[in-house]
Amino acid sequence: MVNEAKQLDTLLKENRVFHPDPAFTKQANFNDPDIYERAAKDPEGYWAEQAKHITWFKPYDKVLEWNPPHAKWFLGGKLNAAYNCVDRHRQGPRKNKAAIIWESENGDSKVFTYEMLGREVDKAAHMLKNLGVKKGDRVAVYLPMVPELPIALLACAKIGAIHTVVFAGFSSKALRDRIDDSDAKLLITADAGWRRGSQVPLKAYADEALEGSSVEKVLVVRIVGEASGAKMVAGRDLYWHEEIEKASKEPFPAEEMDAEDILYLLYTSGTTGKPKGIVHTTGGYMVGVNTSLRSVFDLKEEDIFWCTADIGWVTGHTYLVYGPLSAGATVVIYEGAPDYPERDRFWKIVEKYGVTIFYTAPTLIRTFMKWGPSYIEKHDLSSLRLLATVGEPINPEAWMWFHKYVGREKTPIVDTWWQTETGCAMIAPLPGLTPTKPGSATKPLPGILVDVVDDDGRTVENGGGNLVIKHPWPSMLRTIWGDDERFRNTYFGKFPEWYLPGDAAHRDEDGYIWILGRIDDVINVSGHRIGTMEVESALVSHPSVAEAAVIGRSDDVKGQAITAFVILKEGNEPSAAMTAELKETVVEQIGKLARPEEIIYTAELPKTRSGKIMRRLLRDIAEGRVLGDTTTLTDPPVIEELKRLYQDKED
Repeated sequence: MVNEAKQLDTLLKENRVFHPDPAFTKQANFNDPDIYERAAKDPEGYWAEQAKHITWFKPYDKVLEWNPPHAKWFLGGKLNAAYNCVDRHRQGPRKNKAAIIWESENGDSKVFTYEMLGREVDKAAHMLKNLGVKKGDRVAVYLPMVPELPIALLACAKIGAIHTVVFAGFSSKALRDRIDDSDAKLLITADAGWRRGSQVPLKAYADEALEGSSVEKVLVVRIVGEASGAKMVAGRDLYWHEEIEKASKEPFPAEEMDAEDILYLLYTSGTTGKPKGIVHTTGGYMVGVNTSLRSVFDLKEEDIFWCTADIGWVTGHTYLVYGPLSAGATVVIYEGAPDYPERDRFWKIVEKYGVTIFYTAPTLIRTFMKWGPSYIEKHDLSSLRLLATVGEPINPEAWMWFHKYVGREKTPIVDTWWQTETGCAMIAPLPGLTPTKPGSATKPLPGILVDVVDDDGRTVENGGGNLVIKHPWPSMLRTIWGDDERFRNTYFGKFPEWYLPGDAAHRDEDGYIWILGRIDDVINVSGHRIGTMEVESALVSHPSVAEAAVIGRSDDVKGQAITAFVILKEGNEPSAAMTAELKETVVEQIGKLARPEEIIYTAELPKTRSGKIMRRLLRDIAEGRVLGDTTTLTDPPVIEELKRLYQDKED
């Protein structure tokens, strides 16, 4: 598995510890230090307590039924996700509270109170019913970050339809694959979208994807208008604004859903094979996401919560829609790029709306580092009271930069580890209780039983191994849509009663978890196994480096040799001297065995919109292989440029 602790010097030499501010602890939602022990002794009792924060139409009879690898939570309970996110708030003092603050890159903005949001969701639910959508039908959603996106999801949830969101940056082939696998009946898309001032022809992509598909009707949100050139297919395509005007304005009664009824499917790419349709059910998911808002993010009534993820990814599902809205929060939704029209766009939004909780990806933080702090320093960020990260392990130096320039050296940072499959955060500090270490997600949340084990399943008390989750949790995936055997083999094939996320991790002497990346991102150099993150952290610690991605390529002598792709901060240029200096930095921090064989300088790295670096594609380039699936990339041309750079290096 992963090598012994001595190979993790880059991370484990990290001795900076940040203790919760006593004033923060005093007001924190979770500030009882015994919570961890109580939840570990009785996880079902803990989750039953948290389930009280959700409104049930009918109480559940049993908390958990566990027949590995299948779990059922809150058996017999009846509820509705949209009712929990909207209707129950409309009936109380939050009726006129802002639920969604939406802003577009072109400056357009809208505010929806819970009452306004509820009316829109009800009309959309009537509209879907008018189009023949019923409980259990699948609805594909292919939209940019416009208000109709969360409204569509909530309308599906209200009538009991299963939504499957396809990120609007995906290609027509990726959309088609997901429509075909889910057998979707309806597609909701847009005539076009905007990205950095340019049109994205979503309707044209959708038309290409729909040839011969299961989709019967297409709802088209008009964003650009006639200038989009979108073609409407008679008898199939309908405009959202026209159909919703025809819909009843009466309240729509929420469908009573069983706790184990499916809420949504969301597709996640595997290293091989077709995308996996992750199945999330209603009761357990809602309890999990609501709990994490109150615990990890310490959500208060007056907070303005901004998660920068796209709703096309699970982070957006959980921390823009179902989590914060179920907790009655005000959420910011931004449609646009962080550098459009200027590099301070995010900080303008924080200042404009008084954002208090800011949740973003390490890759964005490293981009901000590359640009320098001047864009931040132009704005008043004093409203921020909690910062959080998600998407991949954060380098200690990026953590410290975030702490210094965005958090003003006083705002807690919660680094969260979780996956599409887990539904919500699993390993993260409780900001009022847990001392933090830059680069570590710290400890499992209450009610989450995590371990680090070797390949034989033996616990590794202080060292590296496989990350496993030894007890079911409410928001866990239930299966892979249409392929339960793949579900069993992928997540429970190695350890039949434990969930295997596929991540390598190290547990230090304080019990803190350090995520090292995917198990297949561990490099074997002359029999020494080195986590990609430790080499990347060493490179990023150099003052000239903004970001780095490390992969192992085949080597006749060493088995694998280390190749590093490096982005330099502005004002620094590639040179032989710089290369030598960076290699020596790695040697100094880790040892000669981790010295990169080669360093390729680049302006960008291949990433998904959730911020994950696609090292698999970098390995394909280095090995000269045909590239695998690139549909999840934010910027596909990056790959061609990297191929050219790598070829130039060889020439």
